[in-house]
Amino acid sequence: MRVLTALLLLLLPLGAQAMRLKDLTDVQGVRPNQLVGYGLVVGLPGTGEQSRYTEQSFTTMLSNFGINLPANARPKLKNVAAVAVHAELHPFVKPGQAIDITVSSVGSAKSLRGGTLLQTFLKGADGKVYALAQGSLVVSGFSAEGLDGSKVLQNTPTVGRIPGGALVERSVPTPFANGDFLTFNLHRPDFSTAKRVVEAVNGLLGPGVARALDATSIQVSAPRDPSQRVSYLATLENLQVQPADESAKVIVNSRTGTIVVGKDVRLMPTAITHGGLTVTISENLNVSQPNAFGGGNTVVVPDSEIEVTERDSRMFKFDTGTTLDELVRAVNEVGAAPSDLMAILEALSQAGALRGELVII
Repeated sequence: MRVLTALLLLLLPLGAQAMRLKDLTDVQGVRPNQLVGYGLVVGLPGTGEQSRYTEQSFTTMLSNFGINLPANARPKLKNVAAVAVHAELHPFVKPGQAIDITVSSVGSAKSLRGGTLLQTFLKGADGKVYALAQGSLVVSGFSAEGLDGSKVLQNTPTVGRIPGGALVERSVPTPFANGDFLTFNLHRPDFSTAKRVVEAVNGLLGPGVARALDATSIQVSAPRDPSQRVSYLATLENLQVQPADESAKVIVNSRTGTIVVGKDVRLMPTAITHGGLTVTISENLNVSQPNAFGGGNTVVVPDSEIEVTERDSRMFKFDTGTTLDELVRAVNEVGAAPSDLMAILEALSQAGALRGELVII
């Protein structure tokens, strides 16, 4: 008997554990900012590229150092690659601190292993420079190619990282110390969880300190003095809150046959049959030969054979409140495949008998 590959997990376990407020929410306005830049990686062992924009970038770099090449000169750049550099500037990072950067080839370079990134400006969405990047790359992938065209590739040799490879030159102002309120935004919007956060904060600090703005945002009164606000937030973010249960949901991975079932998913009264009417059509060609004195012509005529087979199937009947755990066990007993249960779930969802959201990935 085949066993159905179904992973029955609860999206939130029974009696969900309390979580810290810092694990449930973000403070509005306190967020990272994305930085990006364009630069050159040099010192490659012949794995660079020869392209127009690489030549132009290389020529511009030399001119910045007072070296002017002839207009018709085309330098050989097998050890140079044009790259895009990106990083995240976390909140409250100050000038002079270092951040990690990722370097990716934007051309036809075969590998960045062994290369060094030259000074690159990292800009924000406003076009201002917030950091300067430079340093030797750490590349985890590699590639090797033989003369006969054979090639070995592991991971991605055209992407590398430089830990602490950029120095921050400008900090991003945040509204953390502004106004009379702090706003907490839930990672998963939920009215019940927002209500519980308000109750927990007011239970600690007194009634009226916190109020829910919607299913995502909770506004909390806060002192204006920055030092007091830091201590205030340190206390609030460690406050224990029990989140509400997730909505009923079934997630199906059609590639692996994995099925994740939420604990609140239920079935309406339903009768299910699944299985197998198979129709096989075979096309054969026969030769029709006329009688010796019939005066007709020899022709080829098609001969179709149709075979209908039906595999034994069982019908399942479920009452109100039946869980999908029971459905899976019933389908397993008859040796069904993962695709069978997926087809049943889709049919139940379309018929409105599945009390929960069906998500197929």
